[in-house]
Amino acid sequence: MNVGILGTGGLAVALGRVWAAAGHAVLVTGRNPDHARDAAQRIGSGAQAVAAEELARSVVVVVIAVAWEGLDAAVELIAGPQGSLAGMTVIDCTNPVDFATGAHKTRSGSSAETVARLAPGAHVVKALHLFAGASWPYTAAPQAAPVVAICGDEQAALEVTAELIADLGAKSAVVGGLASARQAEEAAGFVMRVVAAGFNPRLAVPDVDPSQFDHGPVATD
Repeated sequence: MNVGILGTGGLAVALGRVWAAAGHAVLVTGRNPDHARDAAQRIGSGAQAVAAEELARSVVVVVIAVAWEGLDAAVELIAGPQGSLAGMTVIDCTNPVDFATGAHKTRSGSSAETVARLAPGAHVVKALHLFAGASWPYTAAPQAAPVVAICGDEQAALEVTAELIADLGAKSAVVGGLASARQAEEAAGFVMRVVAAGFNPRLAVPDVDPSQFDHGPVATD
């Protein structure tokens, strides 16, 4: 598929490299055209930089990999408020937490819900905010593959997201609708707090065998 990446930093490049290697066409844009061209070059074959106004009409999915502080401007850059993303899968990877304290930067809601508000009609999925770009691709034992929690309201968008996550070597876990995105984002803050305390966050949660529990339907609100 044609994958659009809004952002030119390390995460954008790391994801783009894997997806381009998997056979997807990767289109990159950002505020600075020179940075977009540099990111496309670092991604390599299968990637190209495009003008911001061209991104939405050239792809089937847009991945937002920008800093929280630049989220509003980034969505506006690709005409999200004007409906350019309506009906499209939009994967929000932003991390709206303070890296020093782990606190969420908004009083309520989530960055994913912010994207949905800024881009009417977009099928927004929260995903990939917990893992640094260096995590990808995962190529070790499949049974130990990372699990990427995803949140969204549209089944088709969740399936597109899961396909791209599988290309990274990971598994997807749908943990609720878009209203659950704040909890997923706050998990990043928890991870940062554990790291700041000097410990590996992998050891801060219990090792749970899901087969020992009777799973009911996941709440979406």
